[in-house]
Amino acid sequence: MASATDGLGAASAALAVTARIHDIQGTTRVSPLKGQPVTGVTGVVTGVRTAGARGFWIQDPSADNDPATSEGVFVFTSSAPTVAVGDKVQVAGMVSEFYPGGVAAGDQSVTEITAPTVVVLSSGNPLPVPVPLDQQIPDRFVPDAGGGSIEGLTLRPTVYALDLYESLEGMNVEVSDVPVVGATDAHSELWVSVEPSHNRTVRGGTYYPSYKEPNPGRLQVQSLIPFTTQTFPAANVGDTLTGITVGPLDYNQFAGTYTLVARTLGSVTSGNLQREVTAPMNKGELSIATYNVENLAPADPASKFSALASGLVSHLNSPDIVALEEIQDNNGATDDGTVAADHTLDKLVDAIVTAGGPHYSWREIDPQNDSDGGEPGGNIRTAFLFNPSRVGFADRPGGNATTAVGITGTGASTALTVSPGRISPTDESWVSSRKPLVGEFTFLGKKVFVIANHFNSKGGDQGLTGRFQPPARSSEVQRVRQAGVEHAFVEQLLAADPAARIVALGDLNDYQFSPAVQTLSGQGGTLKDLVNVLPAQERYSYVFQGNSQVLDHILVSPGVFSVNYDVVHINAEFADQASDHDPQMVRVRVATG
Repeated sequence: MASATDGLGAASAALAVTARIHDIQGTTRVSPLKGQPVTGVTGVVTGVRTAGARGFWIQDPSADNDPATSEGVFVFTSSAPTVAVGDKVQVAGMVSEFYPGGVAAGDQSVTEITAPTVVVLSSGNPLPVPVPLDQQIPDRFVPDAGGGSIEGLTLRPTVYALDLYESLEGMNVEVSDVPVVGATDAHSELWVSVEPSHNRTVRGGTYYPSYKEPNPGRLQVQSLIPFTTQTFPAANVGDTLTGITVGPLDYNQFAGTYTLVARTLGSVTSGNLQREVTAPMNKGELSIATYNVENLAPADPASKFSALASGLVSHLNSPDIVALEEIQDNNGATDDGTVAADHTLDKLVDAIVTAGGPHYSWREIDPQNDSDGGEPGGNIRTAFLFNPSRVGFADRPGGNATTAVGITGTGASTALTVSPGRISPTDESWVSSRKPLVGEFTFLGKKVFVIANHFNSKGGDQGLTGRFQPPARSSEVQRVRQAGVEHAFVEQLLAADPAARIVALGDLNDYQFSPAVQTLSGQGGTLKDLVNVLPAQERYSYVFQGNSQVLDHILVSPGVFSVNYDVVHINAEFADQASDHDPQMVRVRVATG
């Protein structure tokens, strides 16, 4: 049995503070004993983690009277722990604050005891009664620190949801019969809501209506149970995590969010969620879709190509025009200077034919190598598919990675100088980001200008549950500039032909209420963002951390009328995905009568 000085060293042991867990946790997010050696820390083991950040959680069953102080703490061992759930232990070690991703990432810290010496006092002890999280979540999410850190603020767990979670950090908590609002992912984790009726989507998720309503009841669930004993369930949005799920409450080192690390995991009851099928076209309608195909490359398994093809044919009814995002070059992430994507697009077209769809033609412009962001070496870009038996394409040579598309003519003679072409590709707003691709199509003798977009990602933004509140959205600056450049192009096109039929669509990487999308739409309603015609509970195309949200958009000019718009939910809510985005489509008439 280890002695109380092992691990700390004699000098540190002499300076060690005898502490209980609530003394270590304190009333703020950072321990008042940070950086100090402690000894005599007693608790019952409530969970053991043998992979990743190895260690175990202990909880003092004799709580103090302060609801702001947690009675649980994580003991980081680095190697596989030798304790078991139910052991009563005494721990000595150093108090530290672990910042997932590093201090600069902006996540909250996890209070830990490191370099521990552990003495097992007894085994088989009853565990502290778990705190039920259901129906205890405050409506307010987090205190406003004007963009600064909330670390030094005294926790108010009855006022703010994040304060409640922090006041329970490391403690034994439970949920029961909760709805799944984020499908199981590749890392064996899912999201539930402990506020089942809050901002509920029509399909059982939780929609994200504004920056002020981030949905406090969302909670990530992982498992401590070895997969040889219990396979982590494959759950979809709309399913229910049935029964009791109980374990320590952690702050996830990868997602930067509070996580119930299950010692006992409930079972999944299916909500029988079905993949949607859009309504068929009516006579005289032109159908246009957008689909982010998530880093599609020729080396991807045939099953991905067939699933994407099936989605386009069977669920979107073979749209006349498809704007694709995240088409990679012919050798994917291999960074050898390859920029052509003809093999990628041909393989997708062939899969669509196999699925019973039309033989699409395609148009795209190869980017300069490693200049458009995305996975290094992948050279993702936007591209058009179109059904040549239904629509025509005005091919005008000269469009390349650096040549800007222009506008010539007026009225019905308005045309693009190059087609396909890129909007202001050398403008600094597009640095390390995809440039919008514009194509001039014809349907029933009428011109339709289609702009395929993939704005810069949200990489670098501070997280919703981070320590800086409200979180900074640094990536938004570039998207607003991108939206401004594209809006100016749209205004020029409408100045030449006020009746021009313009459809701007794609993955804008931002919300319908965001400054970027508002800038693209224009103050005078130059473009109409169609997602806003849907009821609030249907406005989403992507699910992130349990929030069903809008990243993909279709916007139309006033010259586009008789609109039928649909977000076709076939991916984002499901554990089995062809892409992480749902496609969208619009059916329009280009002429009266």
